[in-house]
Order: sequence, then structure tokens, then C-alpha cells
Amino acid sequence: MNILVVEDEKKVASFIKRGLEDDNYKVAVAYDGLDGFRQARDGDYNLVIMDMMLPKKDGMAVVRELREAGNRVPVLMLTARDNMEDIVSGLDAGSDDYLTKPFAFAELLARVRALLRRGEQDRGAEIRFADLRLDPVSHKVWRGVKEIDLTSKEYGLLEYLMRNPNTVLSRAMIAEHVWDYAFDSFTNIIDVYVNYLRKKIDKDYSGKLIHTVRGQGYILREG
Repeated sequence: MNILVVEDEKKVASFIKRGLEDDNYKVAVAYDGLDGFRQARDGDYNLVIMDMMLPKKDGMAVVRELREAGNRVPVLMLTARDNMEDIVSGLDAGSDDYLTKPFAFAELLARVRALLRRGEQDRGAEIRFADLRLDPVSHKVWRGVKEIDLTSKEYGLLEYLMRNPNTVLSRAMIAEHVWDYAFDSFTNIIDVYVNYLRKKIDKDYSGKLIHTVRGQGYILREG
């Protein structure tokens, strides 16, 4: 597995690189956003670990431009910021997960493994529910004939719902499967993303598909 680390603090970059190599990953390093973008765009990586605050081009801009170019490589964003607005902004830009500094390497490694597993699961057949279609390979989604533009995290949430239709999914289950870990205060962000997804999936349609089950969670069902 090839991993790109984009981190301007050389001690942090060296710490991450050494730990990943000890776990038998192949690791390349970029120390600014411009070089990171070029390497991520032109290289063949299974995962990118990227700091949010970078010289020359910040991490959110790098991820956004990669997604606009059609590059779907999983991105784990590192940030010293832990407020909800910054977390949501990073996820909206197209990152797949985030980790707040300082962090234990064991936690970083767990996130890396989870994102790599998810990347393997993405290679599958098209998923359908009602008039929704989701392509795990291209990460494209349609409702009827209309293609729906989703952020990386909105896509992950919808995929989890579509793989578990007619089943009540609690916030804890969503946090574990979509964000790959449980975090109590994360429930607010889950609600935010369910609302984002509803606006894109259900707003202009008479048949609503995403429903709230009070006190329990969310369910994808017809009617």
C-alpha cells in the first residue's frame, strides 16, 4: 500500500513516515500543499494523509482540487482545530476523515486501516434502492435520471444507508461505519450531514426516502 503524507512540520512528517513504514506501508512525503497536490494527482497512492494548514496551498484547497479533477483517493485530514465548523469544512472539501493534533500514532494507524478497507469495499456492483442508484466505483449517485452531486462524506453516509435499507441506524452505528469510530460529540455532525443529504436526495421529490426514527436514529425506506 502506498501512502502520501503532506505535512509541513518535518518532525511530525518524519514521525508519521517512520511509524507507517514500520507497519510495512510505502510512504512518500511532501512538505507543502503545491507539491502535495502534484504528487497526489500524478502518483498512484492508496491514501493521502494531509495537514489542513500548509504553505503554498492549504489542505482543503488541495483536496477540493483533487476531487474536482476526479481523483477519489481517500484523504485523512490532520488539523489542530477541533471546532465543528472547521471539521465540517474539511469534510465538505472532500476529505474522508479527520484527526485532531496532537494524536497517538495508534489512533492514526486505526484510521489509516479503516480508510484503506473502505477503499477496497468501493470496488463493487451498483447499489439500487427505489429510484436511487449509487456506483461504488465512480462514486456517482442518481435519483431517477438526475445525477446528484455529493461531497465525500455525504456519499459515505448515503452508501451506508443504501447498504442497510429498511433498517434503523443509530447515530453510534453511523459514526462507527461512516466515520470509522465512535465519538459522542460527533452526533451533532451526523445530524448536520443527514440534513445536507436530505436536501439533495429528498427535497425536490414527493417520495421521501430518508426518515428520522425519534430516539433511535435514521432509516432509508419508501413512504
